[in-house]
Amino acid sequence: MKTNTRFIKGIVAAAAKEETVMPWTRGKRRAAFIAKRNDIKVERRSA
Repeated sequence: MKTNTRFIKGIVAAAAKEETVMPWTRGKRRAAFIAKRNDIKVERRSA
């Protein structure tokens, strides 16, 4: 087996077992973070 073929098969196997979380699948977690961020009110003072 050529090195290149083995390399590509290794990459394909690694990609198949990897579970990447896409931004649009984070639903509840992302909504909770945004809600928390929007609740924080920063009081700013002028110098």
